[in-house]
Amino acid sequence: MHARKGDWLVVEGTHVGDGRQEGLIIDIPHPDGSPPYLVKWLDGREGLVFPGPDGRVIDHAPHEHVAS
Repeated sequence: MHARKGDWLVVEGTHVGDGRQEGLIIDIPHPDGSPPYLVKWLDGREGLVFPGPDGRVIDHAPHEHVAS
């Protein structure tokens, strides 16, 4: 997985009842775009994320909540 600052990270819930999480990638420590990513989630939290197989990176195009 590779990303650029300004891309969006979408993580699908892995259990019944888990919601989707969407966040803006605000920093990438590695120059090759590999994880971890510093993400600002839509609810305002920030955190360092190592996305698993349930995550995907969406191009930094304008974002209106990514539809599945």
